[in-house]
Amino acid sequence: MNEHGEIPVEIVHLYAYDIGRSIDLKKVASLIPAHHDIGFAKRRDTPVSLTLPKPLVLSLNTDECDSKCFDKFSAQAKIYDDGAITLIVRYKTMSTFEALPEKANMLVRDISSAASVEQFAASSFNMVHEALKEAVSGFKELTPNDLETYTAFCLLECPGGDPVAFIRQHKEVAASLLSGEPVGTLHPSQIEAILSKPFSYRKDDIAIFDLERCLIIDPSADYDDVIMMAEHANYRLIELRELDRLLDQWLTEAEQDIRRLYLSQKRKRFSDRVLRLKLAQIQSLRFDALFTLENLDNSSKIIGDYFLGAIYHRLCELFNTDEWKVSVERRLEALQNIYELLKNDTTEQRMITLELVFIAVCIIFPILQILQVMLMQQ
Repeated sequence: MNEHGEIPVEIVHLYAYDIGRSIDLKKVASLIPAHHDIGFAKRRDTPVSLTLPKPLVLSLNTDECDSKCFDKFSAQAKIYDDGAITLIVRYKTMSTFEALPEKANMLVRDISSAASVEQFAASSFNMVHEALKEAVSGFKELTPNDLETYTAFCLLECPGGDPVAFIRQHKEVAASLLSGEPVGTLHPSQIEAILSKPFSYRKDDIAIFDLERCLIIDPSADYDDVIMMAEHANYRLIELRELDRLLDQWLTEAEQDIRRLYLSQKRKRFSDRVLRLKLAQIQSLRFDALFTLENLDNSSKIIGDYFLGAIYHRLCELFNTDEWKVSVERRLEALQNIYELLKNDTTEQRMITLELVFIAVCIIFPILQILQVMLMQQ
């Protein structure tokens, strides 16, 4: 701690984007200088069997980020084959505990027109987004719904040496930092709820998580694996939300098909070709969704009940990813059922038509024979 009561801190911003249905990582490697992620060293009680999705990593240029407020500034993008990109911006500075929120979006240069950290992250992502265009299947322009953000405030020194006592002494400030609310506005019950599930592995560390922010106190700076769990949970959330949004679009189109087929005054039947095409598209989407769900589930299953697993499940609980998964599965089933019913209806209509033709032939043919005999007799 310096004479101003400031302590060394690291602030880590996580941004998770979905830019398309899939990304060809081999093509990415030919477009930009990305390399395979080496992962992280297994520490604490992390099992050696732990595996996470294997992205390509791109180190971003931070030479222009020369503000004297930063002890260190770095940024990297991780590119996943299922269409997701995560951007990690991290920097070290000095701050009092109360001033931490102000440090979350500092200027990256010591000039009046300098970009902020958020602006730097946005421009860096736009550069990567455009560079990957040729490698992305289903490339799209992004909306605010295609982004998830998370911020970790990491204290590299704990005044007094006991992180639990420090949080207890500054609980109102800590709860406000995590919730994003001004100090003094939270009800005591909310403060207790926000701080109610801390995680500690050693006596001198603590980590507390909320919906958009977390607070880590660790003088040894041994928290990269914890940051990775937050990154992976955000990655899981953005993928589930994107699947849900895509299924929403398809269900809206299915509703229009039903209205056109059954409720419109000018009822229009699907041709076999159109129906087959829609069913093929649904099957393709269904397989994509199932594979994505399986890959996401595998990560959480492998993590299990270890220390990092407990953190990961806490984050998933906060993000409500189980409900998002249930929503995706329910929409998938509903979409499949709708077009199966349309297919069955079309088949039934065809059978009715064939039966009518058969009945008509069975009636008309004998009549024609009788008429022919009558004409011959005349």
